[in-house]
Amino acid sequence: MSEHVATYDSASESELNYLTNGWSWKSWLLTTDHKRIAILYLISITFFFLLGGAFAAAIRLELLTPQGDLFEAQTYNKLFTMHGVIMIFFFLIPSVPATLGNFLIPIMVGAKDLAFPKINLLSWYLYMIGGLLGIYAAVSGGVDTGWTFYTPYSSTYSNTAVIATAMGAFVGGFSSILTGLNFIVTIHKMRAPGLTWGRLPLFVWAHYATSIIQLLGTPVVAITLVLMMLERAFRIGFFDPALGGDPVLFQHLFWFYSHPAVYIMILPGMGVISEVVTCFSKKAVFGYPFVAGSSLAIAILSFFVWGHHMFVAGQSTYASLVFSLLSFAVAVPSAVKVFNWTATMYKGSISWDTPMLYAMAFIGLFTIGGVTGVMCATMGIDIHIHDTYFIVAHFHYVMVGGMLTAFLAGVHFWWPKMTGRMYNDTWGRIAAGLVFIGFNLTFFPQFIMGWQGMPRRYHAYPEEFQSLHVLSTAGASVLGVGYLIPMVYLMYSVFKGPRVTVPSPFGAKGLEWTIPCPPPTENFFAPPVVREAVYAYAEGHEENTLV
Repeated sequence: MSEHVATYDSASESELNYLTNGWSWKSWLLTTDHKRIAILYLISITFFFLLGGAFAAAIRLELLTPQGDLFEAQTYNKLFTMHGVIMIFFFLIPSVPATLGNFLIPIMVGAKDLAFPKINLLSWYLYMIGGLLGIYAAVSGGVDTGWTFYTPYSSTYSNTAVIATAMGAFVGGFSSILTGLNFIVTIHKMRAPGLTWGRLPLFVWAHYATSIIQLLGTPVVAITLVLMMLERAFRIGFFDPALGGDPVLFQHLFWFYSHPAVYIMILPGMGVISEVVTCFSKKAVFGYPFVAGSSLAIAILSFFVWGHHMFVAGQSTYASLVFSLLSFAVAVPSAVKVFNWTATMYKGSISWDTPMLYAMAFIGLFTIGGVTGVMCATMGIDIHIHDTYFIVAHFHYVMVGGMLTAFLAGVHFWWPKMTGRMYNDTWGRIAAGLVFIGFNLTFFPQFIMGWQGMPRRYHAYPEEFQSLHVLSTAGASVLGVGYLIPMVYLMYSVFKGPRVTVPSPFGAKGLEWTIPCPPPTENFFAPPVVREAVYAYAEGHEENTLV
């Protein structure tokens, strides 16, 4: 991207990097280096992913048999609640922004760090405090309300650790707000000379749109959880009809944030896929202004579709009609991205490295999740499939099939940049295949179950669904192996992997690929100046018109 290439002539400059610049625990836990904070986040979210995965494994083992003979109903309720809370609030929402976003955005815009380094460190500590509150809730008896905390059950009738869990999500929300604030200010104020809006990488555009949602939406769910906790602790009637409250009001407030939160999770992943597809196709992204604009369109439209979660909650038919139409509309910018990625690959020089395999998995799985989402936005269909396994499958195709594969694509793509080491690509391809196969074996049978009427959140079920549940549990075993293999070879590569001696081992374009692997603490030895179009892979590439 940049005509200016940062040079590192002396051995001392090339050897001293952000990983070797201080070895004490204070140099890590009190660091304000965005790259080290990204590593702290990466370690933390990996722990919570494993914890949430353990809850998922217990759920799948319970559902092997229709009698519900492994766990009691109350225990099963706690398992799926803790799985949802841990995975959504402490893995999916921070996964790409807090790790890859923290690491890359300052480098991509040519800055030495984020605008507010100390606030960046504070965001990690808030995240950890929220996560520890969630763990405390789990070990002190768990919570059984579902991750949505629906009232009045959560505020009045549940006898589990509702306040501790909600407080964990509340504190974690401030981490999300601070991260979004940091990104927006950095992107606006700290871009390198020549890095116009029309030259910003699509990864940055995706995080810019995500940050808007984080800043505008997260305070709403924070206040909602506070109101729920006040009702539970002091019997103040916000949502409990017995106290003069309205339980549907809680749903409106909760989903006003929680549907945009879906895009907090998926938009950064879309940014990753844009970078990976253009690199391994060796072509500029087709229709760059439309892909960038579609991120902003998703961010804006996401605030107007929350009512499609409430078609059976008693809202008026006219309101449901409007929400249904708006939900169809929000699918359009997502489709723009998929079509443009496909057009980017058309006649490209495609190489099937591990990141590209994950990107291809993302496009296929996210498309299935998106198409079934349009089905869920159709009132006549949604009333039939509401609260069935169809919804579970749809959500996981978007969040796990989409977001998690994008996260893995990004980790594999930028791993050489982050660590200075290369992983075993053969094992990477094997793991990508296992993830794709295991995921489809796990969740596609759930579409069939849901369409046939199998409700979600039941620990016992009719025997005619057992074969599909057995297939789903077997697929989850394959999926689990697919997730564990990268942890092994990536960690092995940190200590034994081949050293990366060139700034861009994949031949990618961008400011982050002009500096050493791993980067120096200050990112650039000299301020970069951008003089070329974004993704200038081919001679004679015409610069886009978005300025």
